[in-house]
Amino acid sequence: MSETTYTPESGDMEALEFHVTEDHHPETGTLLGFWLYLMSDCLIFACLFATYGVLGRSYAGGPTGAELFDLPLVAINTSFLLLSSITYGFAMLETQRKRVGATIGWLAVTGLLGAAFLGLELYEFAHLLNEGAGPQRSAFLTSFFALVGTHGLHVLFGIIWLVVLVVQLRKHGLIVENQRRLFCLSMFWHFLDVVWIGVFTFVYLMGVLP
Repeated sequence: MSETTYTPESGDMEALEFHVTEDHHPETGTLLGFWLYLMSDCLIFACLFATYGVLGRSYAGGPTGAELFDLPLVAINTSFLLLSSITYGFAMLETQRKRVGATIGWLAVTGLLGAAFLGLELYEFAHLLNEGAGPQRSAFLTSFFALVGTHGLHVLFGIIWLVVLVVQLRKHGLIVENQRRLFCLSMFWHFLDVVWIGVFTFVYLMGVLP
């Protein structure tokens, strides 16, 4: 970057060359932007929960949640996602110890648990579709697929983000930028856990009640 200054002694314009070594953006800019994104995601899920709360009993003569939901299977799926949150916490601990290999290892376990969660969710969706309980069957199923499917898409995006981050860690190590990305993904992943606890309680547990 260059800047031109005027010196009264010489009456000439002189060009002063200098280099800027600091980042122009504030250090907290990325985190603030990501918090704003999470707040917008909260609004999306709040709308989906509200929609399910209104339409969750509109069966239109079709099957109810008590007839469709396999609660033990959903409980196993929930354990996969909750365990993935714990393993991500282990990855963050290894990040603080500056151990790249261990960090990548725990991230890989987290990704596998997330993939297992998605696999069981797709199995559940396929089973419902085979039973003729697709989203077009009733307002209850429409709101169910919208809420659970949106959460599943977020988990898929989180896994893709995790894979890209592992590649960055293998290439550049635990540089400041990668540590910031790890922290942002940590917030995102734990946010998905909190949302799923709401889904498990509000949709599945309450859905099997008469």
